[in-house]
Amino acid sequence: MRKSVLMGSAAVLLFSVSSMAENIHFPEEFVPLQVGERVIESSLFSRVDDLELAPGTYQLKLKYTDLYEQGFDDHEVIESEPFWVDVTVEAGKNYTLVFNRADNAVSAKLFAEVPEVSLQAKGSSLPEPLTVISNNQMEKVKPMKPMVSSAVVSQKSNKPLGPVNSQGMPSAANMLDFWWQQATTVERKAFLEKITK
Repeated sequence: MRKSVLMGSAAVLLFSVSSMAENIHFPEEFVPLQVGERVIESSLFSRVDDLELAPGTYQLKLKYTDLYEQGFDDHEVIESEPFWVDVTVEAGKNYTLVFNRADNAVSAKLFAEVPEVSLQAKGSSLPEPLTVISNNQMEKVKPMKPMVSSAVVSQKSNKPLGPVNSQGMPSAANMLDFWWQQATTVERKAFLEKITK
């Protein structure tokens, strides 16, 4: 009897906690890095597409990264420095982070310097522009433990980057491509100089 009451209470608690969280979906060009003091953990082969947050106001740390083709077999990765935005989550609403994607790499570089993003509630036709917080305002926020309590991270893309070998690992070419996309412009230049000598 006690066991069934305990199991029933646990089920009710889990349902009530999950029903209090609202979802924010991120397009592939944006990587959520942090919510307040809590670092968002992601792995090499999966990315965080969605955050579930209880209603309230949060500061989110994001990074913009986009890929533009420069020719037949050449591309350029454009990325911003990490930046903070203020986000207000209302009960009963799910959201999508939206932005105006640049048509070319030159415009994307300008966007990366001063990113402008909005939060659009599902079913709403008007997105709400988000306020970018200066780094000076966020200096007091220091990364701490991975998120576990007030925000739940949902990793929907748990698939490998490409074909896997017999040990279930991704191919070397896909791993090289992944790390190339993560590298800064300075790191890429240094790497190219190293391999062309």
